[in-house]
Amino acid sequence: MTLLQRLAGALRQRQRWLLIALLGLLHMALLADTDRLFSMLCWLAHVGLFILWQPFIYAERRLDLGGLLVIALVLAGGIVFYGWWLLIVWVIILAALVGGRVMFTDHRPTRVFYLIAFAYLLAALLFWLVPRVVANAALVGPSLDREFALGMPVFLLVMTVLPLSADSDRPGGGMVDLFYSLFIFLLIAVLVLGSLAFMLLRQSGYLEAVLNTLISIAVLLLLIGWTWNTRPGFTGVDVFFSRYLLTIGLPFENWLHRLTTLASSQSDPEGFLAQALEEMLDLPWVDGGTWLAGTRTGTFGSESRFRQEFAGQPLRLTLHTRHKLSPALVWHFHLLAQLANEHYIAKLRARELQQVSYLRAIHETGARLTHDVKNLLQSLNNLCYLAQNATGHDDNRLDLLLQRQLPQITQRLQHTLAKLQKPHTEAGGVLPAEMWWKIQQQRYAGLPVSFHAAAFDADALVPTTLFDSVADNLLQNALLKAQSESPLQVRVRLTPDASSLSVCDTGTPVSPPVLGDLLRAPVASDSGLGIGLYHAAQQAEACGYELRLTANQPGEVCFELRRRRPDGAG
Repeated sequence: MTLLQRLAGALRQRQRWLLIALLGLLHMALLADTDRLFSMLCWLAHVGLFILWQPFIYAERRLDLGGLLVIALVLAGGIVFYGWWLLIVWVIILAALVGGRVMFTDHRPTRVFYLIAFAYLLAALLFWLVPRVVANAALVGPSLDREFALGMPVFLLVMTVLPLSADSDRPGGGMVDLFYSLFIFLLIAVLVLGSLAFMLLRQSGYLEAVLNTLISIAVLLLLIGWTWNTRPGFTGVDVFFSRYLLTIGLPFENWLHRLTTLASSQSDPEGFLAQALEEMLDLPWVDGGTWLAGTRTGTFGSESRFRQEFAGQPLRLTLHTRHKLSPALVWHFHLLAQLANEHYIAKLRARELQQVSYLRAIHETGARLTHDVKNLLQSLNNLCYLAQNATGHDDNRLDLLLQRQLPQITQRLQHTLAKLQKPHTEAGGVLPAEMWWKIQQQRYAGLPVSFHAAAFDADALVPTTLFDSVADNLLQNALLKAQSESPLQVRVRLTPDASSLSVCDTGTPVSPPVLGDLLRAPVASDSGLGIGLYHAAQQAEACGYELRLTANQPGEVCFELRRRRPDGAG
């Protein structure tokens, strides 16, 4: 390794001294204005240090022939056009890069270090370079060459004693905000050109022209700052600027609009995804692509030289583009792929919910029909029990009972089949309350169930499907409880207007764990309470009734089926 390579490596590892060194060489190039050759040599050495300091390309990178040719052309152009205007443009570029580094620095001494470097470059521009390009030397005013030549090295001495953060003193540690650098470059350019314009048009002195330009820039920046932020009654300029940066024009907005339209019109997840990605062909950067979602794949458009993958779950998208995508466009397409992925996931979940709802409807219908069939079987068991234990003088009563009960059982079987064909409808008719009451007394004759008589209204009607289902569930549960809690009495009451039916027993109350979800959801219980009462409660609500537990204490457990009042109260 040569001495120059070791020196370059040492400077590269010490960004502070590298910046101080290149500013010192720039100072020597500016002071040697009478010796053009020496000034040019100092500037060329300064450019070499700048190549080591610049944050865009690593100094360790080996340049190819093309890169060396570009550097040679730039240096040759600098030698040919070397002069005050070239130095002005060069110092403005340096000031913009140093100012762009300040925006990313939180360490206060490091920030002061770069601000001093920025102040030196600005002073070199205003006190040394710009006065030398003024056509009328009389307008320059008093010269500050002596003060600049002797005072500016003090800035460099102060920079040597400031402590820098560990990150900023290593290679590549100082980031540059290109947007702020461009903004600073334009501001300084406006300051220089504006000062020259004031001197040319108004024949004002140099100091007056600089002050007028600074005041004009300050007023303009104040106006921009005032209109930038959003306030009541006014939408700030930042809203439109941010919207432009996020959308990069209309193509993305149009695709997002089509995406939302497809999301509302297309229910099939794979079909939605294929159409949404097909719409990407209208974007000016996209030639085609492929996608993979679960086990489904698809292609759209055509292949190209450049491709970019966007990995997600479950969507994996590969785009073929006309040109290599910039980081900003990669970020935008990643966002679009995420939006398509989220809509696809929502479609999958909607389809799963639809299937779950379908299975739930089948389950509820099957559970309700199971209980209806169970109640019908219990009624047939009661009839068979009476037929087996009937004596000779009970034949007439048994025939009469069969004549009344068998048509009812047949009708209820027909209603059960109707529910199976149309699960969401409640088929059934009405009977006079007195007739329904007598049928129930006959069905449960010979069982420990007491029916309390009532003088029913002549126009009182009972919805047979609902009342049969609720009464069967409540009475079968009470009779099941009676098998383990003998003796147990069951009482059934029906109000004269048939608006309320209650079934009470003298057994143990419903346990607290079961009580929480009783009539609201299926519950696990050894006594059989739960699924049947849950469906009975749902059926009652659909018919305008309410099933509730009105008493739950030892010796008094009561369920009541009551018609809701028109105002919705219980």
